Parts: sequence; structure tokens; C-alpha cells
Amino acid sequence: MKFADLKPGMVFNHDPVRVEEDAMMEFSRVYDPQPFHIDRDRARESCWGGLIASGWYTCALTMRMAVDCVLADSDSFGSPGIERLRWIEPVRAGDTIRLEARIDTVRTSSKRSDLGIVRWTWRVFNQHDREVMELEATTLFELAGQS
Repeated sequence: MKFADLKPGMVFNHDPVRVEEDAMMEFSRVYDPQPFHIDRDRARESCWGGLIASGWYTCALTMRMAVDCVLADSDSFGSPGIERLRWIEPVRAGDTIRLEARIDTVRTSSKRSDLGIVRWTWRVFNQHDREVMELEATTLFELAGQS
């Protein structure tokens, strides 16, 4: 997807992705080893009543979906960050989550004519169409060679 193709109001959807317990727990063992992510017994006794995915794992799955449906083969070269991130409901093994990404604004940089800036909102829903995560991201695009 080229920067010139992106317009405010456009919505991109990614088909549901299944959350696999082994991958969910392995990610948490390495990056977020809290008991409610990695220990079935302690998770069952927690306020969550069982294992839940790390929010960072949900972010990683979401990033993959964004790359698959918009950013792969684009002129995107990174992001200065996100404005807001909310984990609304826990994600569990066996859930399927899907991405709905809406373009909020598209502009060229006032300082660099070769830089495009896209702000968009990513909303993630589970198999019950309940929102589990939302973030507002900014993505940078190279404009050199585009007309």
C-alpha cells in the first residue's frame, strides 16, 4: 500500500487469528513472566480465573495483522510511537482476535517533504465481537519517488 492510496476514513480488516496457548505462554515466559500469564494454577486462583495473554502478546499479534493487511510491501519505515493503548478485556487461549484499523488522518510533514504521516486507530475484537484492545498509532511513510 502506498501512502498516496491511504485516505482518512478508510478501514482495513484482518481475518481472525487464533490465540494458541503454547505460543501465548512461551511469549509470556520470555517477555512478561507474571503468574497469571504462565502458571495455570496461580492464574486460576487470580482475579482472572485462569490464564490470560500478556497485553504485549496481543500487541504483537495485532502488529502482525497490521503488517499483513496494510504495511507489507508499503513504503512505511517505522513509527514514532502510539498515543494511547488500552487493554479492555483479557485475551485467552482459544480466542480468535481480529483487527479493524481505521485511518484517522493523512498528511505530509511540514518539515520534510519526503515524509508522509498516517494516524490511525487499531481496534481488536474477539470471537464474540467484544473489543479487547485499542490503540492510536502514527506510521511514517517514505515519499521519495511517489507521484
